[in-house]
Amino acid sequence: MALSLLRVPPQRGAAWVRDGFRLFGRRPLAFSGLFLVFLFVVMLTQFLPAVGGLLQMMMLPLLSLGFMIGARSALADGPVQPGQFFEPLAEEPRRRRALIVLCVAYGVSAALLLWLCDVISDGALGRLQALLASGDTPREEVDALMAEPGVFLATVVGLSGATLLSVPFWHAPALVHWGGQSAGQALFSSTLAVWRCKGAFVVYALVWAGVISLFGAVTAIVLGIAGAPQLAGLLALPAGLMFSTVFYVSLIFTFNDSFGRGDDPTQFAELDA
Repeated sequence: MALSLLRVPPQRGAAWVRDGFRLFGRRPLAFSGLFLVFLFVVMLTQFLPAVGGLLQMMMLPLLSLGFMIGARSALADGPVQPGQFFEPLAEEPRRRRALIVLCVAYGVSAALLLWLCDVISDGALGRLQALLASGDTPREEVDALMAEPGVFLATVVGLSGATLLSVPFWHAPALVHWGGQSAGQALFSSTLAVWRCKGAFVVYALVWAGVISLFGAVTAIVLGIAGAPQLAGLLALPAGLMFSTVFYVSLIFTFNDSFGRGDDPTQFAELDA
């Protein structure tokens, strides 16, 4: 597949989100099923002592690439199925090795970032995450952990580190799979592409923040008027799953605009108006 490093205007960031929702609307059940299958596999790794958490993070590059393969197939009116997560692993040995290197590098880097945040917060950030994940948590317990020294700094370091880590890995799996690049070359090309399109990525992030905030505000108002504010928690889970799925669907458009659509225009056909 022929690839060209392109530059896109900032407004394309909004189009990436829009096109993600539109493509998801074509195959909502298929894409949702794809994400749920991945979550099921993640749940299974929790039963593996010591290495379960590391494996979960190592699988994230395969998640993004699997969704890009599925989205590319959907754009050409092809199938969207869980087997697309494993399709890259059936590639020629050189590409498969490069992809495995990316997965290991991402998993180890993410684990080191989490360890650093845990050290900065003296373990408080991990306890806070566990408390929030437990469900209905008293507000005073959350406030007490938030007030512990190092939690704010650890949160800032974690968010900043995760953002920086995402840059070289954003396009890297796709560059290995479709572009045949080595792991190191793919990381470099991804970093360069994100930098060249940084305005579009800033808009992309802002639009996503706006969409989620608007959903939260509208939901709170509607449920408040209906006298059922307690239902907000019930809606949060399906809404979070849907937004996460649409986010991964939209990744193909960030790649298309950054590197072109290849030699076959049917592979990356534009969405119908």
